[in-house]
Amino acid sequence: MGSADGTRKGQSIAEIVADRAQVSRAAVSRAFNPKAPLRADKRALVLQIAEELSYVPNMAGRALATQRSHLVGVIVPHVCSPWEGIEIDALTTALQARGFATLLFKTQIDRSLDPKLLSYMRAYNPDSVVVFTENVPPDQLHRAFDQAVPVYVDYPDEATDPGPPPESAMNRFDCLRVLQRDGIEQAVALLSGFGRRRIAYLAGHPKAQANVARLRTLQQVLAARGLPPAAVIEGDFSYQRGYDATLELFRAGPGAEAIFAANDVSAFGALDALRHSLGLRVPDAVSVVGFDDIDQAAWRSYDLTTIKIDVEERVAALVRLILQRLQHRTAPPLTETIRTKLVVRGTVG
Repeated sequence: MGSADGTRKGQSIAEIVADRAQVSRAAVSRAFNPKAPLRADKRALVLQIAEELSYVPNMAGRALATQRSHLVGVIVPHVCSPWEGIEIDALTTALQARGFATLLFKTQIDRSLDPKLLSYMRAYNPDSVVVFTENVPPDQLHRAFDQAVPVYVDYPDEATDPGPPPESAMNRFDCLRVLQRDGIEQAVALLSGFGRRRIAYLAGHPKAQANVARLRTLQQVLAARGLPPAAVIEGDFSYQRGYDATLELFRAGPGAEAIFAANDVSAFGALDALRHSLGLRVPDAVSVVGFDDIDQAAWRSYDLTTIKIDVEERVAALVRLILQRLQHRTAPPLTETIRTKLVVRGTVG
C-alpha cells in the first residue's frame, strides 16, 4: 500500500531517493562516489533529494558488501609540527576527494606504536595504512591486518641503494622513495660558489631515517667536492633546539661559515640566534640552508634558502600507491619515487 507522498510501505530511504530521482538503487550508491560513472545531472538530482531526506549511505553495509572500508590509517610521530600538518592536510584532502576517510594515529615518544593501538586499528579494518615513521615495522602491521599492505616513506642512500628489498611474508610493503641527493648537491654547489667551506649540519631527531639519510648524503657530497666534512650539531627538528645549538656552536665552539639544517623549523631557530642573539648578518657572515620548504620558509622575515620536498607531488604519489594496491591486492611491492630540488632565497649569498 502506498502513502500520500507516493512511497511504498517498507521502502528504505535509499529506495525512496531512487524512486524520486527515477534512477536505480545502484545509481544512488554511485552518486556518493565521485569516481563512479554517473551523468552529472543525475548525480546532482540524487544528491539534492538525498539532502532533502537527510539520507547518507550506510558505510558499514557498503564495507560488508565490497570488502572495502574506504578508510586509510595514517601513522605519524607528530601532529602539530608544520611539515606533518601540511602533509596530513594535503593527504586528507586528496583522499576525501576519492571517497576515503582518514584515521590518524600518533606514535609514542620513541616513535614506536603502542600495541593497544593496533587492536583499535584492526577494528576499523582500513583499506590501507600510510606509515610516516620507520619505528613501526611491517611485520608488526602484518600481524594486525589481513589485507592492508602498508605504505612506507623511504630515504635511500643513493650511492649504494640496491632498490626496494625483496618481498617476503613479513616485509611486504609499498614504498614512496624520496631521493634527496639532487637538492643537497645543488645546495652544496651554491654554498661552495660563495666560498663557504666550513659547514655545520644542524641535525634532526637522531632516530629519524630522514635525518640520518640527509647527513649521510651531505657528507658524501662534501667529500666528492673535496670539502671538509660537516661538523654535526645535535638537534631534534625543533625551533628551540635549533636556536640553542647555534648559540652553543658560536659561543663555545668554532662557529661555521654555513649552517645546513635538517628541516626548516630548526633553520628558523638558527637564523634567529644568528641575527638577534649573536649579531651576525645572514648571509654576509653566515649562510643558512633549510630542508622541506614549508610555507613559512618564504615569509620575508626568514626568506630561507631550502631544499624542497614537493608536498603535492609526494601526496599524489602516496595516493597512487594506495589506489594501485586496492586494484591489485596480490601484486608484488609497489614503488613510487620523487626527487628534491633547491629553492634559492635570501639566506645564501
